[in-house]
Parts: sequence; C-alpha cells; structure tokens
Amino acid sequence: MTTIGIIGSGNIGSNVARAAIAHEYEVVIANSRGPESLSDLVKELGDAASAGTVDEAVHAGELVLVAIPLKAIGDLPVAPFEDKVVMDANNYYPQRDGRIPALDTNASTTSELLQEHLPHSHVVKAFNNIPAKDIPRDGQPSGDDDRRALPIAGNDHAAKVRVAEFLDTLGYDALDLGDLSESWKVERDTPSYVKRTTLDELKELTADVERVQQA
Repeated sequence: MTTIGIIGSGNIGSNVARAAIAHEYEVVIANSRGPESLSDLVKELGDAASAGTVDEAVHAGELVLVAIPLKAIGDLPVAPFEDKVVMDANNYYPQRDGRIPALDTNASTTSELLQEHLPHSHVVKAFNNIPAKDIPRDGQPSGDDDRRALPIAGNDHAAKVRVAEFLDTLGYDALDLGDLSESWKVERDTPSYVKRTTLDELKELTADVERVQQA
C-alpha cells in the first residue's frame, strides 16, 4: 500500500490525509509540535494513519506533502527530503508569513523558495488553490464532464507525472502549468485561486493571467 508523508496537520494536511485514506493510501503525519499532539487526528483518521516526526513522515512517504506556513519552510530538515517527490501546497500571506522580498518583487515563487531550500528533492506545486474542505469531497471518476481540475507545476517531468497520478486517484484532473516559475499563475489573488474549474476552464483561466505585485 502506498504511503503519503504529510508535513503539517492543519486544514490542508488533514484533508489530504482524509482523501488519501479514502482511496486506500496510508499516511504518516508530522507537525512542529510532535507526534503526541496528533493523537486525536490519528484516532479520527483510523488505522491507515499514524503520527511521526518530520524525519519519519518524509522517510515513509513515497510522496510527501508540505503544508505548513511559508515562513516555516526554512525549519525543514534538508537531508531526509533527498530524492523525494515533494508536493508544495503553500501560498504567500504576508500578514502571516512576514514580508518576503523575493515574492513581493515577483523574483521567485513560493514553490521555488521551497525547491531552493530542498535542492535535492523534486518539488511539485499541488493542492494550493482548492479550499481544504473540498479535497476529500470533490473527487469524481475519470471522464466525468464536471470533474474538477487542479494545477501542478514542477521542474521535473517524472515527479509531475507521479503527482498527477495521485490526483487522478483522488478524483481530479491535473493541469501542468510548466516549471515552478509558472506556479504563480494559480496562487493567491489570481483568477483561478480557490475557484472550482474543469480542466478546460482552468486552462482558460491560466492562459492569459497577469502577474501583479504582492500586496
């Protein structure tokens, strides 16, 4: 059985866990407060879930989700992530994260910052533009005319294929935006952000989007 490592037990992390378990994955969840703080969540999720340290969750995961505040990514250990496919669910919220000049000036994207911190992993933008509560409930069978599409972006083609396959299993089409440098097209304040779209609608919304300065 495939295991998903989840770093962060907030709304995104817990709801990806729910969706994954519903589709017969196992999950190992970690947060900054330690495994003992996750006992209630793990009990709710059932036998397919367990709590661990960050190192344990990364080691166990064939895919690893990072769903922690952007300001905290610098605290992630680098070595355990080597060669891992890492799904980045981050968005930039200055009121939470503080001002980050590289993002304020559009010199980088949130996912590029994570890739810079984890240089030997394969970062793929995923799960950043869907409301957390929708993740376990909006999946639909392949071929459904109203199937929801989620964007991905990454510098490694094989890593994107693996994430797209995971999304497909959860019931979502995937739209490949290109490299991590293009991931801004679906971040906060863009037309597709937290908007429910089919694949064709998502393609249209991301085809001619203007990049604005972060406020």
